[in-house]
Amino acid sequence: MNFFFRTMTDEDAREVAGWHYESPYSFYDMDHDPDDQRELLDPRSRGDAYFTALDEKGGVVGFFSFRWTGAVIDVGLGLRPDLTGRGIGLSFVVAGLAFAEGRFGRECPLRLAVATFNTRAIRVYEQAGFSIRSRFMQATNGGLHEFVEMIKDDG
Repeated sequence: MNFFFRTMTDEDAREVAGWHYESPYSFYDMDHDPDDQRELLDPRSRGDAYFTALDEKGGVVGFFSFRWTGAVIDVGLGLRPDLTGRGIGLSFVVAGLAFAEGRFGRECPLRLAVATFNTRAIRVYEQAGFSIRSRFMQATNGGLHEFVEMIKDDG
């Protein structure tokens, strides 16, 4: 599958906000984290940090967010629920990172956080060149959950 990117539209944001994953990945449903959902749906909060990933037919297949935070770019992403677990995660991540490099250059490391239970995503991120730097607890989705911080530093 080839991926194409555009700045996220309000329509794209509403579609992504309605995605529902099967358990245990339902942890990532936007309606489980009101702050994330609010940021996604508010064009001012979303700013120019969110991008929609499209397939060859123009269908929404995922999203990425890229935010400068000090000396790193924080990466957020999501693949449409019906496409998860089908072996396209690595090509999706690689395409998103290539898009980011074309847009932002390679001036600083990329950072993302992923819940530790999501070993499937952690493997994909490692294959894409990220490495685990730390573990931390974060209050989100109505509880305290363990995450790993992963860094990709090509410099």
